[in-house]
Amino acid sequence: MSRYQDAGVDVNAGYELVRKIKKDVAQTARTGVMGKLGSFGGLFDLSAVNVKQPVLVSGTDGVGTKLMIAQKMKKHDSIGIDCVAMCVNDILAQGAQPLFFLDYIATGHNDPTKISEIVHGVTEGCQQSEASLIGGETAEMPDMYKPDEYDLAGFAVGVAEKEALLTPVLPQTEDVLIGLPSSGLHSNGFSLVRKICFKDNDLALTDRPEQFQGETLGDVLLKPTKIYVKTVLPLIKKGLIHGVSHVTGGGLIENLPRMFEDKFQAVVKNGSWPVLPVFEYLADLGNLSQQDCFETFNMGLGMVLAIEPSKVDEVKKILTAENEPFYQIGKLVERSENEGKIKIK
Repeated sequence: MSRYQDAGVDVNAGYELVRKIKKDVAQTARTGVMGKLGSFGGLFDLSAVNVKQPVLVSGTDGVGTKLMIAQKMKKHDSIGIDCVAMCVNDILAQGAQPLFFLDYIATGHNDPTKISEIVHGVTEGCQQSEASLIGGETAEMPDMYKPDEYDLAGFAVGVAEKEALLTPVLPQTEDVLIGLPSSGLHSNGFSLVRKICFKDNDLALTDRPEQFQGETLGDVLLKPTKIYVKTVLPLIKKGLIHGVSHVTGGGLIENLPRMFEDKFQAVVKNGSWPVLPVFEYLADLGNLSQQDCFETFNMGLGMVLAIEPSKVDEVKKILTAENEPFYQIGKLVERSENEGKIKIK
């Protein structure tokens, strides 16, 4: 045993991990990727992308305490989708096409089988967003994490034509707001979720609440975040979208106003879309107010689009053809000084 292994770091496990993930990583290859897995840096040839005035759009994020649910359930093959989704959905909201992704996994013990399951989820997310996994890092830190603990974060880069960027100056009064459904909690609000479910009510991840129609609490909480790239990017490229809001931490209250200027207000009709059972369940269990819910959760909407009224029918037609559910949830109006940037009524 080497002195490094004696300190708790097994470099041979790292070599075994690279062997295990090579096939998954290869499936994310796309035009522009250069080099190979194991290089010191990930390479991407921007000249291979047909963009005249390229603007790079980057995003980084993690999965938060949803990781604790995955670790307790010993289910590691979908949490990587969440990590990719949180990054690529953010850069999509700027009008950018995701190009590549890098992941960072920190753990107390490098178990190649478990880590390869995590990376499998990352590569699945990359395929869903048509981004390539061009690099990453697995850090074994036995004094920082317990042997069965890990943290996961990622970094994505996308590209957009300079003139096609989505900025807050584009949405205008009377723009129609179209909501796209979420798959569940996505990756936000889990500190509150864990408090309600496990600290305050002593529930088990194997419980099967009646509202979940046979699914366990753990399965519902761990549903991976939906990735919207294949649905929304074609609409952006056709010039049909004025703005995109990725509904993450802070819910509709915080995220919807990020896509338009202060002079506007988003008027949202509560009840114009179906609220998923998990949100109603948590609201009842935790005695949460409507304000609590809308400030914390996505409430069934993972992404909201601002669309010029004359283009709404075309957008709806395209979404219908792609079998993508959507809901007309409100519109933008002029805002008076004493009103907030969003009104839910």
